[in-house]
Amino acid sequence: MVYIVKQKIHGREYYYLRESVRKGKKVVSRTICYLGKTREEAEKKAKEVMESMKKKVSSEKESAERDLSSKPSLRKLKKLNPSIEELATFCKRRGFVYPSAEIYGGYSGFWDFGVLGAELKKNIKDCWWKFYVYGRDDIVGIDGSIITSPKVWEASGHVENFNDIFVICKKCHKANKVDAAEIGKVRCPCGGEYDFENAKKFKLMFETFVGEGGKAYLRPETAQLIFTNFKFVYGNSRLKLPCGIAQIGKAFRNEISPRDFLFRCREFEQMEIEYFIKENQSCPYEIPDVEILIYSAEAQEKGMDAERMSIRKAYKKGIIKNDWHAYWLANCFLWFKGLGANPERFRLRQHRKEELAHYSSDCWDLEYEFPFGWKELQGIADRGNYDLRRHEEFSKKDLKLFDEKDGKKFLPHVICEPSLGVERAFLVFMFDSYFSDVEKGNIVLRLHPKLAPIKAAVFPIVKKKEFEDLAEKIVNDLKKEWNVVYDRAGSIGRRYARNDEIGTPYCITIDGDSLKRNDVTIRDRDTTLQVRVKINELKEVLRRLIEEGVSLEEVGDPI
Repeated sequence: MVYIVKQKIHGREYYYLRESVRKGKKVVSRTICYLGKTREEAEKKAKEVMESMKKKVSSEKESAERDLSSKPSLRKLKKLNPSIEELATFCKRRGFVYPSAEIYGGYSGFWDFGVLGAELKKNIKDCWWKFYVYGRDDIVGIDGSIITSPKVWEASGHVENFNDIFVICKKCHKANKVDAAEIGKVRCPCGGEYDFENAKKFKLMFETFVGEGGKAYLRPETAQLIFTNFKFVYGNSRLKLPCGIAQIGKAFRNEISPRDFLFRCREFEQMEIEYFIKENQSCPYEIPDVEILIYSAEAQEKGMDAERMSIRKAYKKGIIKNDWHAYWLANCFLWFKGLGANPERFRLRQHRKEELAHYSSDCWDLEYEFPFGWKELQGIADRGNYDLRRHEEFSKKDLKLFDEKDGKKFLPHVICEPSLGVERAFLVFMFDSYFSDVEKGNIVLRLHPKLAPIKAAVFPIVKKKEFEDLAEKIVNDLKKEWNVVYDRAGSIGRRYARNDEIGTPYCITIDGDSLKRNDVTIRDRDTTLQVRVKINELKEVLRRLIEEGVSLEEVGDPI
Protein backbone atom coordinates (compact mmCIF):
# COMPACT_ATOMS: atom_id res chain seq x y z
CA MET A 1 0.00 0.00 0.00
CA VAL A 2 1.36 3.42 -1.03
CA TYR A 3 0.18 6.68 0.56
CA ILE A 4 1.07 10.35 1.11
CA VAL A 5 1.96 11.64 4.56
CA LYS A 6 2.37 15.21 5.80
CA GLN A 7 4.94 16.16 8.41
CA LYS A 8 5.40 19.48 10.19
CA ILE A 9 9.02 20.41 10.84
CA HIS A 10 9.78 23.76 12.51
CA GLY A 11 6.31 24.95 11.52
CA ARG A 12 6.71 24.07 7.86
CA GLU A 13 4.77 21.34 6.02
CA TYR A 14 6.55 18.64 4.03
CA TYR A 15 4.95 15.78 2.08
CA TYR A 16 6.41 12.31 1.60
CA LEU A 17 5.40 9.16 -0.28
CA ARG A 18 5.41 6.13 2.00
CA GLU A 19 4.74 2.44 1.49
CA SER A 20 3.47 -0.26 3.87
CA VAL A 21 4.84 -3.74 3.25
CA ARG A 22 4.41 -7.01 5.12
CA LYS A 23 7.57 -8.62 6.48
CA GLY A 24 6.70 -11.91 8.08
CA LYS A 25 3.93 -11.22 10.59
CA LYS A 26 4.66 -7.49 10.80
CA VAL A 27 3.66 -4.57 8.61
CA VAL A 28 6.41 -1.98 8.30
CA SER A 29 6.49 1.41 6.58
CA ARG A 30 9.28 2.98 4.58
CA THR A 31 9.70 6.36 2.91
CA ILE A 32 9.96 6.15 -0.88
CA CYS A 33 10.68 9.81 -1.64
CA TYR A 34 10.14 13.47 -0.76
CA LEU A 35 7.19 15.00 -2.68
CA GLY A 36 7.21 18.72 -1.95
CA LYS A 37 5.80 21.43 0.30
CA THR A 38 2.19 21.64 -0.96
CA ARG A 39 -0.55 19.02 -1.26
CA GLU A 40 -1.04 19.81 -4.93
CA GLU A 41 2.66 19.43 -5.70
CA ALA A 42 2.79 16.20 -3.66
CA GLU A 43 -0.17 14.57 -5.43
CA LYS A 44 1.24 15.42 -8.85
CA LYS A 45 4.69 14.01 -8.07
CA ALA A 46 3.22 10.96 -6.28
CA LYS A 47 1.25 10.09 -9.42
CA GLU A 48 4.42 10.28 -11.53
CA VAL A 49 6.41 8.14 -9.06
CA MET A 50 3.67 5.49 -8.81
CA GLU A 51 3.36 5.25 -12.61
CA SER A 52 7.14 4.84 -12.84
CA MET A 53 7.05 2.10 -10.17
CA LYS A 54 4.28 0.23 -12.04
CA LYS A 55 6.25 0.37 -15.31
CA LYS A 56 9.37 -0.89 -13.55
CA VAL A 57 7.59 -3.83 -11.89
CA SER A 58 5.85 -4.75 -15.16
CA SER A 59 9.10 -4.55 -17.13
CA GLU A 60 11.03 -6.65 -14.62
CA LYS A 61 8.23 -9.24 -14.47
CA GLU A 62 8.18 -9.57 -18.28
CA SER A 63 11.97 -9.78 -18.41
CA ALA A 64 12.09 -12.45 -15.70
CA GLU A 65 9.34 -14.44 -17.39
CA ARG A 66 11.15 -14.29 -20.74
CA ASP A 67 14.38 -15.35 -19.12
CA LEU A 68 12.88 -18.27 -17.22
CA SER A 69 10.78 -19.48 -20.13
CA SER A 70 13.94 -19.99 -22.21
CA LYS A 71 14.60 -23.26 -20.37
CA PRO A 72 12.26 -25.99 -19.12
CA SER A 73 11.61 -25.29 -15.43
CA LEU A 74 10.45 -27.44 -12.56
CA ARG A 75 10.40 -24.50 -10.13
CA LYS A 76 8.82 -21.06 -10.11
CA LEU A 77 11.10 -18.14 -9.35
CA LYS A 78 10.01 -14.64 -8.42
CA LYS A 79 12.22 -11.60 -9.00
CA LEU A 80 12.83 -9.69 -5.77
CA ASN A 81 13.78 -6.02 -5.57
CA PRO A 82 15.71 -5.59 -2.31
CA SER A 83 16.66 -2.15 -1.04
CA ILE A 84 20.35 -1.34 -0.84
CA GLU A 85 20.17 -1.90 2.93
CA GLU A 86 18.55 -5.32 2.47
CA LEU A 87 21.21 -6.33 -0.03
CA ALA A 88 23.96 -5.21 2.35
CA THR A 89 22.41 -7.36 5.09
CA PHE A 90 22.21 -10.37 2.76
CA CYS A 91 25.82 -9.91 1.65
CA LYS A 92 27.00 -9.84 5.25
CA ARG A 93 24.91 -12.85 6.30
CA ARG A 94 26.07 -15.03 3.41
CA GLY A 95 29.75 -14.05 3.49
CA PHE A 96 30.00 -11.76 0.47
CA VAL A 97 30.84 -8.38 2.06
CA TYR A 98 31.45 -7.15 5.62
CA PRO A 99 31.86 -3.62 7.02
CA SER A 100 35.61 -3.17 7.47
CA ALA A 101 36.81 -3.64 11.06
CA GLU A 102 33.26 -4.14 12.30
CA ILE A 103 34.48 -5.46 15.65
CA TYR A 104 35.65 -1.87 16.24
CA GLY A 105 32.41 -0.36 14.99
CA GLY A 106 33.34 -0.32 11.28
CA TYR A 107 34.96 2.44 9.25
CA SER A 108 32.73 4.47 6.94
CA GLY A 109 33.39 4.03 3.23
CA PHE A 110 35.52 0.88 3.58
CA TRP A 111 34.39 -2.72 3.05
CA ASP A 112 35.98 -6.17 3.32
CA PHE A 113 35.06 -8.91 0.87
CA GLY A 114 34.43 -12.32 2.41
CA VAL A 115 35.00 -15.78 0.95
CA LEU A 116 32.18 -15.55 -1.59
CA GLY A 117 32.57 -11.82 -2.28
CA ALA A 118 36.27 -12.17 -3.05
CA GLU A 119 35.49 -14.93 -5.55
CA LEU A 120 32.67 -12.98 -7.22
CA LYS A 121 34.84 -9.87 -7.43
CA LYS A 122 37.71 -11.84 -8.96
CA ASN A 123 35.36 -13.43 -11.50
CA ILE A 124 33.99 -10.00 -12.52
CA LYS A 125 37.54 -8.75 -13.12
CA ASP A 126 38.54 -11.91 -14.99
CA CYS A 127 35.48 -11.68 -17.28
CA TRP A 128 36.19 -8.00 -17.97
CA TRP A 129 39.85 -8.70 -18.79
CA LYS A 130 38.97 -11.61 -21.10
CA PHE A 131 36.35 -9.53 -22.92
CA TYR A 132 38.39 -6.37 -23.42
CA VAL A 133 42.03 -7.52 -23.43
CA TYR A 134 42.30 -11.21 -24.36
CA GLY A 135 39.34 -10.93 -26.71
CA ARG A 136 40.85 -8.11 -28.82
CA ASP A 137 44.05 -7.47 -30.78
CA ASP A 138 44.09 -3.71 -30.18
CA ILE A 139 44.19 -3.57 -26.34
CA VAL A 140 46.95 -4.55 -23.90
CA GLY A 141 47.05 -4.32 -20.11
CA ILE A 142 49.33 -2.86 -17.44
CA ASP A 143 49.40 -2.71 -13.64
CA GLY A 144 50.60 0.67 -12.35
CA SER A 145 51.59 1.57 -8.79
CA ILE A 146 49.11 2.98 -6.27
CA ILE A 147 51.58 5.64 -5.07
CA THR A 148 53.58 7.52 -7.67
CA SER A 149 55.36 10.86 -8.07
CA PRO A 150 53.19 13.78 -6.84
CA LYS A 151 54.15 15.56 -10.07
CA VAL A 152 51.79 13.19 -11.91
CA TRP A 153 48.83 14.61 -9.98
CA GLU A 154 50.02 18.19 -10.43
CA ALA A 155 50.19 17.69 -14.20
CA SER A 156 46.79 15.99 -14.36
CA GLY A 157 45.16 18.86 -12.47
CA HIS A 158 44.07 16.74 -9.52
CA VAL A 159 46.10 18.64 -6.91
CA GLU A 160 44.47 21.91 -7.90
CA ASN A 161 41.01 20.90 -9.05
CA PHE A 162 40.00 17.51 -7.64
CA ASN A 163 37.52 18.81 -5.06
CA ASP A 164 33.90 18.40 -4.03
CA ILE A 165 31.68 21.08 -2.54
CA PHE A 166 31.03 20.35 1.14
CA VAL A 167 27.64 21.34 2.57
CA ILE A 168 25.75 20.74 5.83
CA CYS A 169 22.00 20.13 6.03
CA LYS A 170 20.24 22.67 8.27
CA LYS A 171 17.70 20.06 9.31
CA CYS A 172 19.54 16.76 9.93
CA HIS A 173 23.00 18.39 10.24
CA LYS A 174 24.59 15.70 8.07
CA ALA A 175 27.46 16.49 5.68
CA ASN A 176 26.99 15.93 1.98
CA LYS A 177 28.48 16.95 -1.36
CA VAL A 178 26.90 18.84 -4.26
CA ASP A 179 28.03 19.83 -7.73
CA ALA A 180 28.70 23.48 -8.52
CA ALA A 181 25.64 23.53 -10.80
CA GLU A 182 23.44 22.32 -7.90
CA ILE A 183 24.24 25.12 -5.44
CA GLY A 184 20.97 26.71 -4.32
CA LYS A 185 18.90 24.21 -6.30
CA VAL A 186 18.93 20.92 -4.39
CA ARG A 187 17.82 19.68 -0.98
CA CYS A 188 19.11 17.04 1.39
CA PRO A 189 17.49 13.57 1.01
CA CYS A 190 15.78 14.24 4.37
CA GLY A 191 13.97 17.22 2.81
CA GLY A 192 16.00 19.84 4.65
CA GLU A 193 17.80 22.83 3.14
CA TYR A 194 21.57 22.94 2.75
CA ASP A 195 23.63 25.75 4.25
CA PHE A 196 25.01 26.99 0.94
CA GLU A 197 26.38 30.21 2.48
CA ASN A 198 29.02 28.20 4.32
CA ALA A 199 29.70 25.69 1.53
CA LYS A 200 33.41 25.01 0.97
CA LYS A 201 35.74 23.05 -1.26
CA PHE A 202 36.83 19.66 0.06
CA LYS A 203 39.95 17.93 -1.31
CA LEU A 204 39.29 14.35 -2.39
CA MET A 205 42.82 12.96 -2.61
CA PHE A 206 44.24 11.04 0.35
CA GLU A 207 47.65 12.35 1.37
CA THR A 208 50.43 10.11 2.64
CA PHE A 209 54.17 10.38 3.20
CA VAL A 210 57.07 8.58 1.54
CA GLY A 211 60.38 8.31 3.38
CA GLU A 212 61.12 11.20 5.74
CA GLY A 213 58.37 13.67 5.04
CA GLY A 214 57.97 13.44 1.27
CA LYS A 215 54.28 14.14 0.66
CA ALA A 216 52.51 11.89 -1.84
CA TYR A 217 48.98 10.80 -2.69
CA LEU A 218 47.01 7.58 -2.95
CA ARG A 219 45.89 7.56 -6.57
CA PRO A 220 42.32 8.80 -7.08
CA GLU A 221 42.08 7.04 -10.47
CA THR A 222 43.96 4.47 -12.51
CA ALA A 223 44.09 6.49 -15.76
CA GLN A 224 47.16 8.64 -15.18
CA LEU A 225 49.67 5.78 -15.02
CA ILE A 226 48.40 4.71 -18.45
CA PHE A 227 49.32 8.16 -19.78
CA THR A 228 52.73 8.36 -18.13
CA ASN A 229 53.62 4.88 -19.44
CA PHE A 230 51.95 5.33 -22.82
CA LYS A 231 55.05 5.63 -24.98
CA PHE A 232 56.79 2.67 -23.31
CA VAL A 233 53.74 0.41 -23.64
CA TYR A 234 53.06 1.51 -27.21
CA GLY A 235 56.62 0.63 -28.25
CA ASN A 236 57.00 -2.58 -26.21
CA SER A 237 53.69 -4.01 -27.42
CA ARG A 238 54.19 -2.92 -31.03
CA LEU A 239 50.74 -1.37 -31.01
CA LYS A 240 49.33 0.66 -33.88
CA LEU A 241 46.61 3.28 -33.64
CA PRO A 242 43.74 2.91 -32.96
CA CYS A 243 44.57 1.02 -29.78
CA GLY A 244 43.91 0.92 -26.07
CA ILE A 245 45.64 0.30 -22.75
CA ALA A 246 43.70 -1.35 -19.93
CA GLN A 247 44.27 -1.49 -16.20
CA ILE A 248 42.48 -2.92 -13.16
CA GLY A 249 43.45 -1.57 -9.77
CA LYS A 250 42.64 0.20 -6.53
CA ALA A 251 41.76 3.88 -6.34
CA PHE A 252 41.02 6.06 -3.32
CA ARG A 253 38.81 9.10 -2.84
CA ASN A 254 38.14 10.85 0.44
CA GLU A 255 34.38 11.03 -0.12
CA ILE A 256 32.54 13.55 2.05
CA SER A 257 29.57 11.24 2.52
CA PRO A 258 30.14 7.60 1.46
CA ARG A 259 26.76 5.89 1.16
CA ASP A 260 24.61 3.28 -0.51
CA PHE A 261 26.74 0.30 0.52
CA LEU A 262 29.36 -0.39 -2.19
CA PHE A 263 28.12 2.29 -4.57
CA ARG A 264 30.11 5.18 -3.10
CA CYS A 265 33.22 4.08 -1.19
CA ARG A 266 36.50 5.66 -0.18
CA GLU A 267 38.49 2.66 -1.41
CA PHE A 268 37.41 0.92 -4.60
CA GLU A 269 38.68 -0.83 -7.72
CA GLN A 270 38.49 0.45 -11.27
CA MET A 271 38.52 -1.45 -14.55
CA GLU A 272 39.63 1.15 -17.05
CA ILE A 273 40.63 1.54 -20.70
CA GLU A 274 42.20 4.56 -22.35
CA TYR A 275 41.59 4.22 -26.09
CA PHE A 276 43.91 6.21 -28.36
CA ILE A 277 43.43 7.37 -31.95
CA LYS A 278 44.97 9.87 -34.30
CA GLU A 279 42.86 13.04 -34.25
CA ASN A 280 39.71 12.67 -36.40
CA GLN A 281 40.45 9.00 -37.11
CA SER A 282 37.13 7.25 -37.80
CA CYS A 283 35.98 4.01 -36.19
CA PRO A 284 36.70 1.00 -38.45
CA TYR A 285 34.47 -1.34 -36.43
CA GLU A 286 30.78 -2.01 -36.96
CA ILE A 287 28.52 -0.46 -34.32
CA PRO A 288 26.50 -3.28 -32.68
CA ASP A 289 22.78 -3.05 -33.42
CA VAL A 290 21.60 -3.35 -29.80
CA GLU A 291 18.60 -1.59 -28.25
CA ILE A 292 18.69 0.42 -25.02
CA LEU A 293 16.99 3.45 -23.45
CA ILE A 294 18.68 6.61 -24.75
CA TYR A 295 18.37 9.87 -22.80
CA SER A 296 19.82 12.68 -24.88
CA ALA A 297 20.78 16.13 -23.56
CA GLU A 298 17.96 17.60 -25.64
CA ALA A 299 15.38 15.27 -24.09
CA GLN A 300 16.60 16.20 -20.60
CA GLU A 301 16.37 19.93 -21.32
CA LYS A 302 12.83 19.57 -22.72
CA GLY A 303 11.65 17.36 -19.83
CA MET A 304 11.05 14.39 -22.14
CA ASP A 305 11.47 10.70 -21.29
CA ALA A 306 14.30 8.50 -22.49
CA GLU A 307 13.58 6.74 -25.80
CA ARG A 308 14.28 3.09 -26.57
CA MET A 309 16.22 2.65 -29.80
CA SER A 310 19.22 0.85 -31.20
CA ILE A 311 22.60 2.46 -30.57
CA ARG A 312 23.41 2.17 -34.26
CA LYS A 313 20.23 4.09 -35.10
CA ALA A 314 21.02 6.74 -32.47
CA TYR A 315 24.37 7.32 -34.17
CA LYS A 316 22.84 7.51 -37.65
CA LYS A 317 20.25 10.04 -36.39
CA GLY A 318 23.02 12.21 -34.93
CA ILE A 319 21.93 11.75 -31.31
CA ILE A 320 25.24 10.05 -30.52
CA LYS A 321 27.60 12.27 -32.48
CA ASN A 322 30.77 10.20 -32.46
CA ASP A 323 31.09 6.77 -34.10
CA TRP A 324 33.67 5.68 -31.51
CA HIS A 325 31.33 6.59 -28.65
CA ALA A 326 28.48 4.60 -30.20
CA TYR A 327 30.77 1.60 -30.68
CA TRP A 328 32.12 1.61 -27.11
CA LEU A 329 28.76 2.35 -25.47
CA ALA A 330 27.30 -0.67 -27.24
CA ASN A 331 30.19 -2.91 -26.19
CA CYS A 332 30.04 -1.78 -22.56
CA PHE A 333 26.31 -2.57 -22.48
CA LEU A 334 26.84 -5.93 -24.20
CA TRP A 335 29.42 -6.94 -21.56
CA PHE A 336 26.82 -6.54 -18.81
CA LYS A 337 24.07 -8.17 -20.88
CA GLY A 338 26.28 -11.13 -21.76
CA LEU A 339 26.81 -11.86 -18.07
CA GLY A 340 23.11 -11.97 -17.25
CA ALA A 341 22.32 -8.37 -16.25
CA ASN A 342 18.75 -7.25 -16.97
CA PRO A 343 18.91 -5.00 -20.09
CA GLU A 344 15.66 -3.26 -19.08
CA ARG A 345 17.44 -1.55 -16.20
CA PHE A 346 20.11 0.16 -18.31
CA ARG A 347 20.13 3.44 -20.21
CA LEU A 348 22.56 5.79 -21.95
CA ARG A 349 22.48 9.38 -20.71
CA GLN A 350 24.20 12.22 -22.52
CA HIS A 351 25.87 14.91 -20.41
CA ARG A 352 24.32 18.36 -20.70
CA LYS A 353 26.60 21.26 -21.69
CA GLU A 354 27.08 22.43 -18.10
CA GLU A 355 28.19 18.92 -17.07
CA LEU A 356 30.97 18.52 -19.64
CA ALA A 357 34.57 18.64 -18.48
CA HIS A 358 36.64 21.41 -20.03
CA TYR A 359 38.58 18.91 -22.17
CA SER A 360 35.52 16.97 -23.38
CA SER A 361 33.41 17.71 -26.46
CA ASP A 362 30.84 15.02 -25.68
CA CYS A 363 30.23 12.51 -22.90
CA TRP A 364 27.76 9.69 -22.31
CA ASP A 365 27.14 7.61 -19.21
CA LEU A 366 25.97 4.02 -19.11
CA GLU A 367 23.51 4.13 -16.21
CA TYR A 368 21.68 1.48 -14.18
CA GLU A 369 18.41 1.83 -12.30
CA PHE A 370 19.38 1.11 -8.69
CA PRO A 371 16.76 1.07 -5.89
CA PHE A 372 17.93 4.63 -5.12
CA GLY A 373 17.55 5.87 -8.71
CA TRP A 374 19.38 5.98 -12.04
CA LYS A 375 23.13 6.15 -11.37
CA GLU A 376 26.28 6.12 -13.46
CA LEU A 377 28.16 2.88 -14.03
CA GLN A 378 30.73 4.15 -16.51
CA GLY A 379 31.35 7.16 -18.67
CA ILE A 380 32.46 7.43 -22.30
CA ALA A 381 34.19 10.77 -22.83
CA ASP A 382 36.34 12.37 -25.51
CA ARG A 383 39.42 13.57 -23.57
CA GLY A 384 41.31 14.78 -26.64
CA ASN A 385 45.08 14.98 -26.08
CA TYR A 386 44.64 16.85 -22.78
CA ASP A 387 46.40 14.30 -20.55
CA LEU A 388 49.35 13.49 -22.81
CA ARG A 389 49.80 17.19 -23.53
CA ARG A 390 49.85 18.08 -19.81
CA HIS A 391 52.34 15.31 -18.97
CA GLU A 392 54.52 16.35 -21.89
CA GLU A 393 54.43 19.96 -20.65
CA PHE A 394 55.23 19.13 -17.00
CA SER A 395 57.78 16.34 -17.59
CA LYS A 396 59.53 18.06 -20.54
CA LYS A 397 59.54 14.65 -22.26
CA ASP A 398 58.41 14.01 -25.84
CA LEU A 399 55.31 11.77 -25.78
CA LYS A 400 54.48 12.19 -29.47
CA LEU A 401 54.30 9.43 -32.06
CA PHE A 402 55.76 9.65 -35.55
CA ASP A 403 53.46 9.39 -38.55
CA GLU A 404 55.44 7.66 -41.30
CA LYS A 405 52.92 8.72 -43.97
CA ASP A 406 53.26 12.49 -43.56
CA GLY A 407 56.60 12.51 -41.74
CA LYS A 408 55.28 14.49 -38.77
CA LYS A 409 54.98 13.92 -35.04
CA PHE A 410 51.63 14.10 -33.27
CA LEU A 411 50.04 13.54 -29.89
CA PRO A 412 47.39 10.79 -29.94
CA HIS A 413 43.89 11.66 -28.73
CA VAL A 414 41.88 9.67 -26.20
CA ILE A 415 38.54 9.19 -27.92
CA CYS A 416 36.98 7.36 -24.97
CA GLU A 417 37.85 5.89 -21.59
CA PRO A 418 35.45 3.13 -20.57
CA SER A 419 36.00 3.21 -16.79
CA LEU A 420 33.93 0.94 -14.54
CA GLY A 421 33.97 0.45 -10.78
CA VAL A 422 34.25 -3.22 -9.82
CA GLU A 423 32.02 -2.65 -6.79
CA ARG A 424 29.28 -1.03 -8.89
CA ALA A 425 29.36 -3.96 -11.31
CA PHE A 426 29.18 -6.23 -8.25
CA LEU A 427 25.97 -4.49 -7.15
CA VAL A 428 24.40 -4.75 -10.63
CA PHE A 429 24.92 -8.50 -10.83
CA MET A 430 23.72 -9.04 -7.24
CA PHE A 431 20.53 -7.01 -7.77
CA ASP A 432 19.69 -8.66 -11.08
CA SER A 433 20.27 -12.20 -9.79
CA TYR A 434 18.20 -11.83 -6.59
CA PHE A 435 15.19 -14.19 -6.84
CA SER A 436 13.12 -16.32 -4.50
CA ASP A 437 11.60 -19.77 -4.88
CA VAL A 438 7.83 -19.14 -4.95
CA GLU A 439 7.00 -22.44 -3.27
CA LYS A 440 9.76 -22.70 -0.66
CA GLY A 441 10.49 -19.00 -0.07
CA ASN A 442 14.28 -19.31 -0.03
CA ILE A 443 16.60 -16.96 -1.95
CA VAL A 444 17.92 -18.17 -5.30
CA LEU A 445 20.89 -16.12 -6.52
CA ARG A 446 20.78 -16.53 -10.29
CA LEU A 447 24.35 -15.44 -11.02
CA HIS A 448 25.79 -16.27 -14.42
CA PRO A 449 27.92 -19.45 -14.13
CA LYS A 450 31.03 -17.48 -15.14
CA LEU A 451 30.48 -15.12 -12.20
CA ALA A 452 29.28 -17.61 -9.59
CA PRO A 453 31.74 -17.79 -6.65
CA ILE A 454 31.35 -21.58 -6.47
CA LYS A 455 30.84 -23.37 -9.79
CA ALA A 456 29.60 -26.69 -8.41
CA ALA A 457 28.88 -28.44 -5.11
CA VAL A 458 29.32 -32.20 -4.80
CA PHE A 459 27.01 -34.18 -2.49
CA PRO A 460 27.21 -37.83 -1.48
CA ILE A 461 23.59 -38.80 -0.77
CA VAL A 462 24.54 -42.14 0.80
CA LYS A 463 26.67 -41.51 3.90
CA LYS A 464 28.99 -44.47 3.49
CA LYS A 465 32.74 -44.41 3.03
CA GLU A 466 32.81 -45.67 -0.56
CA PHE A 467 30.32 -43.00 -1.67
CA GLU A 468 32.11 -40.24 0.25
CA ASP A 469 35.47 -41.34 -1.16
CA LEU A 470 34.08 -41.10 -4.70
CA ALA A 471 32.66 -37.63 -3.95
CA GLU A 472 36.01 -36.40 -2.64
CA LYS A 473 37.82 -37.84 -5.67
CA ILE A 474 35.46 -35.96 -8.00
CA VAL A 475 35.90 -32.72 -6.02
CA ASN A 476 39.69 -32.95 -6.08
CA ASP A 477 39.66 -33.49 -9.84
CA LEU A 478 37.27 -30.60 -10.57
CA LYS A 479 39.11 -28.21 -8.24
CA LYS A 480 42.05 -28.25 -10.60
CA GLU A 481 39.97 -25.98 -12.84
CA TRP A 482 37.17 -24.42 -10.78
CA ASN A 483 36.15 -23.48 -7.28
CA VAL A 484 34.17 -26.59 -6.27
CA VAL A 485 33.03 -27.56 -2.76
CA TYR A 486 32.23 -30.81 -0.99
CA ASP A 487 29.08 -30.73 1.17
CA ARG A 488 27.80 -33.67 3.22
CA ALA A 489 26.03 -31.82 6.07
CA GLY A 490 22.24 -31.89 6.36
CA SER A 491 19.48 -33.24 4.16
CA ILE A 492 19.83 -33.09 0.38
CA GLY A 493 17.10 -30.43 0.25
CA ARG A 494 18.94 -28.26 2.74
CA ARG A 495 22.17 -28.64 0.81
CA TYR A 496 20.43 -27.61 -2.42
CA ALA A 497 18.87 -24.55 -0.74
CA ARG A 498 22.18 -23.53 0.83
CA ASN A 499 23.89 -23.51 -2.57
CA ASP A 500 20.96 -21.87 -4.37
CA GLU A 501 21.26 -18.93 -1.96
CA ILE A 502 24.94 -18.31 -2.74
CA GLY A 503 24.54 -18.72 -6.50
CA THR A 504 26.10 -22.16 -7.11
CA PRO A 505 24.80 -23.02 -10.60
CA TYR A 506 25.29 -26.80 -10.49
CA CYS A 507 24.96 -29.44 -7.78
CA ILE A 508 26.46 -32.89 -8.42
CA THR A 509 25.06 -35.80 -6.45
CA ILE A 510 26.55 -39.25 -5.89
CA ASP A 511 23.59 -41.55 -5.31
CA GLY A 512 22.99 -45.28 -4.84
CA ASP A 513 23.52 -46.01 -8.55
CA SER A 514 26.71 -44.00 -8.99
CA LEU A 515 29.09 -46.79 -7.99
CA LYS A 516 27.37 -49.33 -10.25
CA ARG A 517 26.89 -47.09 -13.28
CA ASN A 518 29.98 -44.90 -12.82
CA ASP A 519 27.88 -41.75 -13.23
CA VAL A 520 26.44 -38.85 -11.25
CA THR A 521 23.47 -36.48 -11.46
CA ILE A 522 23.86 -32.77 -12.19
CA ARG A 523 21.13 -30.39 -11.02
CA ASP A 524 20.54 -26.93 -12.53
CA ARG A 525 20.01 -24.17 -9.95
CA ASP A 526 17.46 -22.15 -11.93
CA THR A 527 15.23 -24.98 -13.17
CA THR A 528 16.05 -27.86 -10.75
CA LEU A 529 16.27 -30.03 -13.88
CA GLN A 530 18.60 -33.03 -13.35
CA VAL A 531 20.50 -35.20 -15.83
CA ARG A 532 22.83 -38.18 -15.44
CA VAL A 533 26.40 -37.83 -16.71
CA LYS A 534 29.28 -40.31 -16.82
CA ILE A 535 32.05 -39.44 -14.35
CA ASN A 536 34.74 -39.56 -17.03
CA GLU A 537 32.75 -36.96 -19.04
CA LEU A 538 31.92 -34.73 -16.07
CA LYS A 539 34.75 -32.21 -16.43
CA GLU A 540 34.04 -31.61 -20.13
CA VAL A 541 30.30 -31.30 -19.42
CA LEU A 542 30.93 -28.68 -16.72
CA ARG A 543 33.25 -26.79 -19.04
CA ARG A 544 30.50 -26.60 -21.67
CA LEU A 545 27.92 -25.51 -19.09
CA ILE A 546 30.12 -22.81 -17.54
CA GLU A 547 32.20 -21.53 -20.44
CA GLU A 548 29.98 -22.16 -23.47
CA GLY A 549 26.59 -21.49 -21.86
CA VAL A 550 24.89 -24.67 -23.11
CA SER A 551 21.74 -25.77 -21.28
CA LEU A 552 21.64 -28.84 -19.05
CA GLU A 553 19.27 -30.77 -21.33
CA GLU A 554 21.88 -30.47 -24.10
CA VAL A 555 24.43 -32.51 -22.14
CA GLY A 556 22.30 -35.37 -20.81
CA ASP A 557 18.89 -36.98 -20.59
CA PRO A 558 16.58 -35.39 -17.98
CA ILE A 559 15.70 -37.63 -15.05
